[in-house]
Amino acid sequence: MPAGIHKLAAGLAAQVPPGHSADMPAERAASPWGWPTELQAGVVTRSQALASGVTDKKIAAHVLGGRWQRLQRGVYATFSGTPSRECLLWAAVLRAGPRSVLSHQTAAHLWGLTSTDAAMIHLTVPASTRVPQISGAIVHCSSRVWAARHPALAPPRTTVEATVLDMVDAAVCAEDAIAWVLRAVASRRTTAERLTAALGQRGRVRWRTEVTPALDPLSNGVHSILEYRFVNRVERPHGLPAGTRQRLVVRGGRREYADVAFEAFTTIVELDGHAAHPETSRHLDVARDNAHVADGWVTLRYGWLDVSERSCEIAAQIAVTLRRRGWRGSLRHCGVACRLPASLPLPSDADA
Repeated sequence: MPAGIHKLAAGLAAQVPPGHSADMPAERAASPWGWPTELQAGVVTRSQALASGVTDKKIAAHVLGGRWQRLQRGVYATFSGTPSRECLLWAAVLRAGPRSVLSHQTAAHLWGLTSTDAAMIHLTVPASTRVPQISGAIVHCSSRVWAARHPALAPPRTTVEATVLDMVDAAVCAEDAIAWVLRAVASRRTTAERLTAALGQRGRVRWRTEVTPALDPLSNGVHSILEYRFVNRVERPHGLPAGTRQRLVVRGGRREYADVAFEAFTTIVELDGHAAHPETSRHLDVARDNAHVADGWVTLRYGWLDVSERSCEIAAQIAVTLRRRGWRGSLRHCGVACRLPASLPLPSDADA
């Protein structure tokens, strides 16, 4: 712990506010934010410092001497050196006020929903709050901050469900909105049921109509926007049988998952998105395909352009493959512009 914060904690410990016992951590009692100041990554507000007995004169001397740094108006780092990202987050939250939370892109990064941390810090404050000037931050207002705030994590942030719905609301297109939902559930940071409940508690949410049906197939293992497109552009519109999502196979103690498995017809469809199937792991895909063949399965592999631009053609190809393996169903046209061939080869024709 930085020396400055040690002194501050000691000053706080010397003061026991009315109604608190002497063995209660005084720094927690003295902080209107509800956590010990020593847990704020070495960042304190002017009011916290004053409450601990550090005068304005001493604060000025610490800053002038380089022992403390001013991060925001009335918010200080009690150490020298470059502040960490955590320190900057704390400074923004403390400047915004006790009921503020980190939200949107910033919360999404903290939850691991994205690997990219936004340059600007995103905060949400109560709608009735007079928003102070906060350097390097974008401030959102909400009347539901109390419901969106995670009850324990620090720095304070929105729950994962609230974060996902914030990102859905901010998405520029429907598929981006759906991708946030899929990513959160696939990473097991939340569930489709919890997101559905959170969505039901909100008023206006942009893309609600598009996101609501996207929550349905999640319980069947749809983990990416490419898999979602496959379900809604290839499989369902053309009347293909429903595949099993994320079929688990254990080989040599290694767990592997097939994107879509038509188990009754020993056919697997692998969907190659760039994130899930980078070029550097292509040899693993080939090895897995070969292992499937050795086990008696056939693998069909499609990429983003296939599913997006050739959905009717690959539906026909899958249907022919399934028919060769016993499927007796019929395809249907997905719409007036469907590009399914006029007729598909029957099993006997395909085997000829």
